[in-house]
Amino acid sequence: MDADVIIIGAGVVGAALAYGIARKGHKVLVLDGKDRDLRAARANFGLVWVQGKGSDTPAYTDLTLQSSDLWPTFGEELAEAAGSRVDYSRRGGLAFCLSEADYKARTALIERTHNRQTEAYTEMLERPALERMLPAVTLGNAVVGASYCKLDGHTNPLQLYAALLGAVSALGGQVRFRNPVTAIKPISGGFQVDTPQGNIRARRVIVAAGLATPGLTDPLGLVVPLHAERGQILVTERLAPMLPLPASGLRQTAEGTVMIGTTNEKAFDTGVTMQSAIKLARRAQRIIPALGSVRLVRQWSGLRVLSPDKAPIYAESTRHAGLFAAVCHSGVTLAAAHAAIVGPAMAEGRLPQNLAAFSNGRFNVQKCA
Repeated sequence: MDADVIIIGAGVVGAALAYGIARKGHKVLVLDGKDRDLRAARANFGLVWVQGKGSDTPAYTDLTLQSSDLWPTFGEELAEAAGSRVDYSRRGGLAFCLSEADYKARTALIERTHNRQTEAYTEMLERPALERMLPAVTLGNAVVGASYCKLDGHTNPLQLYAALLGAVSALGGQVRFRNPVTAIKPISGGFQVDTPQGNIRARRVIVAAGLATPGLTDPLGLVVPLHAERGQILVTERLAPMLPLPASGLRQTAEGTVMIGTTNEKAFDTGVTMQSAIKLARRAQRIIPALGSVRLVRQWSGLRVLSPDKAPIYAESTRHAGLFAAVCHSGVTLAAAHAAIVGPAMAEGRLPQNLAAFSNGRFNVQKCA
């Protein structure tokens, strides 16, 4: 065998799994695809987000909370292992409400999530309290209030991505770029993974290739239902510090730029549109009117990787022991849990019971007439 574990997909999800596996002493090999493959990792907004996650999926809420609590230590250890910087802040986060109806709907969502938790970690703030929290900005007239979660934070997703790949190498793992996989073949004692650069063998294979995952796993009977959703993002010139907390769709980076996002579009390409730029800019200006006078320096888009219920899928093949799939659209938020929990479990060959709720089997419920 060439490795204990082969991970197909070198995005944030695959790299976090590999980092956790390498920390446990396993020999891990990560295979990246073609240069122009779809890459959610390079288009991420950078939130490490808790509020509202899994409002209809309790297990998703629990895993998000667990990963959020792991993130501070995870970020420090990762930066040390990689020998590089990973900006991360956990001072809480906001979701602005721009109407009374929006405020009521947000309140209902938070209450529904809290019904399953022992601690109320998110609260609703009316405008006066919100203004005291953001003394450096003048809020627009449309801002009624916001929800505030003390567990929310944000990071630089590109720093995170680079540090994960660097740490994997530093811990003895391998990352092979421009090495797309054409097939996975079960063999005695494991699997053979075919690539244009040669065939590779390992006892276990984890497919974390985002939207390309079903094309590799479905032929082996490991069906992973996914669909894409496009999100577009704007970024401004560098500004003096004004936003001490990240918000859903609006955050100021450590470098001073303000990221404005994001759209939810039924599209399967990473193009950008003027219509979306106008929509995003207008909403940001309704929140902070002063943003209307700053320059936009970049616009980009990426594709979210979504299951039918939007929760992660951690799947284990029932036909071929040692074959797994790991896909989600919260790769940054869940990176700490992927490294500490999911990756090591897959490397050992068995998912724990507390991840059973994320099995692909949950989508196989037969319809009744």
